[in-house]
Amino acid sequence: MKLPIVAYGDPVLRKKAINISPEENPNIKAFVEDMFETMYNARGVGLAAPQVGHATRLFVVDCSPFADDEPELADFKKVFINACIEEETGEEWGFNEGCLSIPDIREDVYRKPVIRMSYYDENWKHHEETFKGLAARVIQHEYDHIEGKLFTDKLSPLRKRMIEKKLNDISRGMVSVDYKMKFPAVKKGR
Repeated sequence: MKLPIVAYGDPVLRKKAINISPEENPNIKAFVEDMFETMYNARGVGLAAPQVGHATRLFVVDCSPFADDEPELADFKKVFINACIEEETGEEWGFNEGCLSIPDIREDVYRKPVIRMSYYDENWKHHEETFKGLAARVIQHEYDHIEGKLFTDKLSPLRKRMIEKKLNDISRGMVSVDYKMKFPAVKKGR
């Protein structure tokens, strides 16, 4: 099932998400499938639960579109539950990022190239892994979502002011997308 993606300005995008457990989430696999379907429909490479209105520590990624640049990403599809980045290392590098919750805005964002993290997969198996390059970048972007942060938070104050009108327009639904969205500043019944 395709879920509506929450647009910039919705308070759920600013909440620090909470850990989840198998007991409280017996239907986690169905939710994960819905998240992948929603992400693919919007042509994204990552999607976090807060972006579909759930302030829980869960996100999905599929980095296979980057396989031309990094061939090892050809089959890189993962689910991250209760993820925790333990360490970020290396010299920050810039990459032009976008976000399904902030359509039509792309900006250069600087992040460290290597991360070490712990997380659970959709079968509640625990993992401790190191990721690098574009996979690390996508994971860091989605991880920010479960921490209540957006990629626009990493921009300079001047750059933020320059895109402020576009951001406000997005929250009011004044953007054209070909996927289902929920806009915080649009009143129901309109």
